[in-house]
Amino acid sequence: MSTSYERKQNIVAAAILLGVGIVAAIASWQLGVGEPADPGPGLWPLIVSVGLVVFAAVLVVRSHPTGAEERFSRDSLVVVGAVLSLLAYAFLFERVGFEIPTIALLVLWLKGFGRESWKVTATVSVGATAVVYLLFITGLDMSLPHIVHL
Repeated sequence: MSTSYERKQNIVAAAILLGVGIVAAIASWQLGVGEPADPGPGLWPLIVSVGLVVFAAVLVVRSHPTGAEERFSRDSLVVVGAVLSLLAYAFLFERVGFEIPTIALLVLWLKGFGRESWKVTATVSVGATAVVYLLFITGLDMSLPHIVHL
């Protein structure tokens, strides 16, 4: 692959991030940023969007290939799987509650992507879900959608 092609790839990726950051900044501004003493709902999204725009601009400026770029391979599909699993998690969270999707997501990530043992996968998946339940639902009395009622 030629150096100029790799540079174009880097610029396209940075330009996409730049565009997303600009659109998000405009949408955040429209939500209203408020005042420092009384922040509006768009303040933090605006701050994150500005950060995204700044880092995307840096990527455009420093878009020369370093030779350390990783080639897209079959292992790169793990990233696609992770993104799709997060989308499924977000979809199921409100509909099923957080327990089943959280355990399923952690099992997929630990066993499927991380190739951990079943003992580690089961312990971490169930344990992390229990900690989230106890901390947020029982301890902080937050209203997360859940199916287990203690």
